[in-house]
Amino acid sequence: MVKQNGTSTTDFILLGLFPEFQYTSLLVYLILLAYLVALTGNAILLLLICVDAHLHTPMYFLLSQLSLIDLFYISSSVPNMVFNHVSGKHSISLIGCGVQMFFCLALGGAECLLLTLMSYDRVVAVCDPLRYTVIMNPKVCWLMAVAPWTGGAANSLIQTIYTMHFPVCGLREINHFFCEMPAILKLSCEDTSEYEMVVFMVSIIFILIPFSLIMASYIRIFLTVLRMNSPEGRNKALATCSSHLTVVSLYLGTGIVVYMTPGSSHTPALDQGLSVFYIVLTPMLNPLIYSLRNKEVLGSLRKVLKKNLILK
Repeated sequence: MVKQNGTSTTDFILLGLFPEFQYTSLLVYLILLAYLVALTGNAILLLLICVDAHLHTPMYFLLSQLSLIDLFYISSSVPNMVFNHVSGKHSISLIGCGVQMFFCLALGGAECLLLTLMSYDRVVAVCDPLRYTVIMNPKVCWLMAVAPWTGGAANSLIQTIYTMHFPVCGLREINHFFCEMPAILKLSCEDTSEYEMVVFMVSIIFILIPFSLIMASYIRIFLTVLRMNSPEGRNKALATCSSHLTVVSLYLGTGIVVYMTPGSSHTPALDQGLSVFYIVLTPMLNPLIYSLRNKEVLGSLRKVLKKNLILK
């Protein structure tokens, strides 16, 4: 195989984050900082859920799955982006690009499905509390944990294989900081409009339907909360659900713009900005939103810190 300047002719070139921006280095290091915050926050949340028996409930079990997905999700692109920027090496192999795309699509799809199942958990907890432990039994919880991973991986495998089969003409430069599917499709010398329609239909299943189900769940929760006589119970239910609703709005809102609007209407800068939002900022904000607005998580953190300080 012919090589040019140490780069295979089948390699792609990742142009990086906002390549025409004057202060790209500052943005990269800010994203690196966000990555470290996301790793720390999600790791702490996972640790608290594991060690504190009070958090061994279906809600926190699903939350631990969200943290796990976020850890892998943000790690699928940010470390490679930072390495490329620091080293000046922007090439990525065909296989490497496909692997990166697979993990990004799989984890993104898994998060969409998991957020939907988490809203169902909240509906049962608020609207049918007496049967909560019966409905959300361990078997159901494990099924709710496995289904998003399985569904996301199956969809991603098909999408990745089909996207990567399109021939690329001319420069193999991806105007992005990672191998995102819409950016790859723009390089194809074939008409991809029919496949983009398939992507739109899949997005309805993984983004629009989950978003609609989540909104319907919260309408039902809101109506139930309004009928509660106890102000304390009403406030607790709203606080728990508002955290989940905030995460949903941040994540699915940007996903709708990226995958459910015509690619021709997107500028590279818009796509990159939205990608930073749902791949970097959402995994960073998730543990902060759930911990800062949740008394049980904060109480568990204080208990663990106090215990460790006493032992020392």
